[in-house]
This record gives sequence, C-alpha cells and structure tokens, in this order.
Amino acid sequence: MDKNDYIFGIRAILEAIEAGKSIDKVLLRREIGGDLAKELIEKVREYDIVMQRVPLEKLNRITMKNHQGAIALLSPVGYHKVDNVIPQLYEDGKTPLAVVLDGVTDARNFGAIARSADCAGVDFIVIPERGSASASSDAVKASAGALFYVPVCRERDTLSAVRKLKDNGYLIVGASEKGAESYVKADYTVPVAIVMGAEDTGISPEVLKVCDTLAAIPILGNIGSLNVSVAAGVMLYEAVRQRLEAGFKTK
Repeated sequence: MDKNDYIFGIRAILEAIEAGKSIDKVLLRREIGGDLAKELIEKVREYDIVMQRVPLEKLNRITMKNHQGAIALLSPVGYHKVDNVIPQLYEDGKTPLAVVLDGVTDARNFGAIARSADCAGVDFIVIPERGSASASSDAVKASAGALFYVPVCRERDTLSAVRKLKDNGYLIVGASEKGAESYVKADYTVPVAIVMGAEDTGISPEVLKVCDTLAAIPILGNIGSLNVSVAAGVMLYEAVRQRLEAGFKTK
C-alpha cells in the first residue's frame, strides 16, 4: 500500500477528519483504549465513517511506524448518500439510471463497471459499507478516472439502499441467471436501478426478493456466467439503446 493511501496516529486522523479528508475507513486495534481513542471513535461515528476493529498484526502490515493503534485508509473520491442524490436528480428533470453493486469485492471489477457506467450516462453507483470494493486508488485506476465523475453512494447495506430506491419510484432490475426474462425485455426508460451481484454468488437472496424483475443475459457457451463487469456493460448498453430510441438526449 502506498504511503499516500493512509494516515496513521490518532491525532493525525482526528485532524484529517476535521479537515474534510475523504476517508474510506478507519482501522482500530481491537484492544485500543484511552481518552484520545474514545474521542476518535466518537468523531468517526459523528461523521458516519466506516470503522473496523482489527488485530495489531494487520495494522503493522500497513506500517511499522508509531500508528498508536489507528490507521485511516484514504479514498481518492468522496462518497455520497442516496437520500441526497435522489431528490436532486428529480429536481433536475432527469429519469435516473443507477447501478447497485451487491457484494462486488474486486477493485478492478468495480473500476471497470464505473468506466462503463460513466460511458452509459449512469447518474450514480451504490455500494454497501461492508463486503464490497471501495473507491480506492486501484479502483480509480481500473476505471480510467471514471470514478472522479460518477457519484458513488455508500450505504450501510444493499437491501436498505434498494428499498430507498424502490420507495422513490425506481424500477429495480436484478441481473441474474435466475431471471425469468431476457435482459432486453426490461424497461430501462423509467427511473431504474440495475443490481449486479457478487462475483461468486451473485445477488444476495434478500435483495433478489425485492427486485421488481430479474433479467438474464443469454449464455450460449460452456462457461456458466459472464464476468460481472462485462455483464454490467451489457445491461447498461441495453439501457442506452432503449433510451436513445425513446428520444433521450445524450450529454
């Protein structure tokens, strides 16, 4: 890990939070204690930053310098919240197109999806706080810089985020081989969120249940599924095709 990707030391992290640095997560030694550590924990919670308790060995693998049991991993881009993004898009008169990543853990896949998302005019990407790749420097590199342009909303979990989208009028289209219809049959000309599942297990069962439709991409060869970033590109460009035929304006 590059030294520019993290900050270590309790006081330094507190100052970084106050200065508005984009922090991906804070790693704390499991047994950490003391007033200063308590102040850091309170500040992390106040700013809704992801916090993870880890063994000392994990911190030492990042740096052997005097980290005081606390390391903050920095994000090259800032995160947003669905509750803030949704109303603004409607106020701007848009028919939103969103991508929800349910457990996509590989930074290169995340970056590749973000690249396709930007090219397809996606308004925002949703990821959960845990069990997901984040907008790290590796993801930004894989996205060819697209993550600097497509807002990333990080929510506590995928299920609650999808429910918010559904409550705000979004059609939830899950990309799944369990789909009863072809991906080209779904309607992408309405406010829509396309849900892509984890590389190995696909969309989680609880999220599958709240999808409005499950769309399958035909597989004609011997391999049972596409790479998630390729599948996302296929789905997104069907949305582009439908929207252009419906008279949607390009950027």
